[in-house]
Amino acid sequence: MRSVNPYLNFNGNTEKAFKFYQSIFGGELDISRYKDLDDNMGATGDALNLVANAALPIGANTTLFGSDILESIGQTLNAGNDFYINLQTESLEETEQLFQKLAEDGEVQMPLGHTGWAEQFGMVRDKFGIRWMVYYTG
Repeated sequence: MRSVNPYLNFNGNTEKAFKFYQSIFGGELDISRYKDLDDNMGATGDALNLVANAALPIGANTTLFGSDILESIGQTLNAGNDFYINLQTESLEETEQLFQKLAEDGEVQMPLGHTGWAEQFGMVRDKFGIRWMVYYTG
């Protein structure tokens, strides 16, 4: 495995939160908005300006990631669903293997597929309720 990183969800204040974290950890903050993505991931109207992905390096091999939820597509933010464990893999095979194992008796939230930022990316909640993102950039 290449890295394991925390991924935080916010309700419209990701940019503010990440600027706060940047003031603590330093580093270069990279922000992409839903309007910057090919398919907007379902965002419309004012939601197009929300943060689709924020990335802030906070250590030699650790990046803090985050995004705003999209209420327009039914996402809600509650204590307990405001984070993921993000696994960046070394290969497609490792990506598929980890995703399938984590999904056993769990719930696939987003099937593995090609995205604008990864050759394969998927989200799953395991049988214990822990949420995972698994991806291979290619």
